[in-house]
Amino acid sequence: MSKLDARILIVDDDQDVLLAARLFLKQHFKVVHTEEDPERLPNLLRNETYDVILLDMNFSRDATSGQEGFLWLNRILEADPSAVVIFITGYGDIELAVKGIQEGATNFILKPWENKKLLATIAANLKVRQSRQEAEVLRNQNQALRSSLDQGFGAIIGQSTAMEKVMTTVQKVAVTDANVLILGENGTGKELIARALHRASHRRDEVFISVDLGAISETLFESELFGYKKGAFTDAREDRAGRFETANKGSIFLDEIGNLSLPLQAKLLSVVQNRKVVRLGSNKEIPVDVRVICATNMPLYQMVNEQKFRQDLLYRINTVEIAVPPLRERTGDIPLLVDHFLEVYCKKYKMPLKRVNPGTLRRLEKHSWPGNIRELQHSIERAVIMSEGNVLEPSDFFLPQPEEDNALLFDAANYNLEETERILVRKVIDKHGGNISKAAKELGLTRASLYRRIEKYGL
Repeated sequence: MSKLDARILIVDDDQDVLLAARLFLKQHFKVVHTEEDPERLPNLLRNETYDVILLDMNFSRDATSGQEGFLWLNRILEADPSAVVIFITGYGDIELAVKGIQEGATNFILKPWENKKLLATIAANLKVRQSRQEAEVLRNQNQALRSSLDQGFGAIIGQSTAMEKVMTTVQKVAVTDANVLILGENGTGKELIARALHRASHRRDEVFISVDLGAISETLFESELFGYKKGAFTDAREDRAGRFETANKGSIFLDEIGNLSLPLQAKLLSVVQNRKVVRLGSNKEIPVDVRVICATNMPLYQMVNEQKFRQDLLYRINTVEIAVPPLRERTGDIPLLVDHFLEVYCKKYKMPLKRVNPGTLRRLEKHSWPGNIRELQHSIERAVIMSEGNVLEPSDFFLPQPEEDNALLFDAANYNLEETERILVRKVIDKHGGNISKAAKELGLTRASLYRRIEKYGL
């Protein structure tokens, strides 16, 4: 007979009760722990997680009132609000046991018990524990869904050959659960591609969780992605599901995966490979059913050769690769994008619909757009706000002269990707007079990500 994957704790000061319960229950459950001294409970619950706790109502120092049982019930629920506690009580204390249920216990069992009745009670209450955990994850998912809806991600715009090729791949791979790696420069719309994959998949009605790995510090990585138990660290005041648990049944998008250090890559590999997470402060593995989509603008294959990125992790995340072209390689889509963003921002700022004249459109098509679609989007928003008339001129976009564009393209054609990124970062920082917030916005980076690049390139 296979054992149930559950962790059971029995707390009673009667050694005979502990021995009898343990000998019987270990035949049915994978982990059965016993504890004679309830004073040890707080430390025990800091280091262990239990699915069901059997708790005596009366201990030797307080033999009949049941008050000590209520005290330890409250301590358990403070440590783990979703804990399932079954009181162990004598026949004469049924009234107290019922009061215990009102105080937060889940059930009670009478001493001496029948083994079949004990087993049935524990099995039924395991479902209560599962329901509470699912409710916690659901709360996180609903919060994530509300946040996602607020971001207003729209459809992918583009009819160029390059984008048709990308969308054909998206349609083919979306119906599978294959891990996908999206490659492309900053601002090309990698998250839009990830969301398109999710919307076209069988997980479309489930949650889509987006994680900017470049914005999560090393110290917060595990708690953010894998969750934590109350008391796992100073500010851990309650149990919290991580991003992987919250994404259960849906998709998780890990952006800027190339920024992870090797130790964090190893931790992520374990979860991607085994589809199980362990919350900080716990040792229990929690299965997760997620579609993993990753993205980066960094040269992962070169980083593997330089031993900066784990080859086994790269193999895990790139069952299918999708390369998103930069805007300079899909200039035929610029008129469509311009019309779209003009409509968006004229509506946002309650202005009459503006348009661009043919000369302005040609100028926009000639610009190299190092920040890609995000740069175009910000340029149009700024032009809508600052322009005087309803027809936008080249001067409304504050674009560099064509020779400056050519200089940047020349740089990009004669250096490797890291050197090109270094030059681009320096140019944009100089353009904004050292204003990191404005430079980060134009580059499509968080301030933390830009600071890392400044440090990396010694700028």
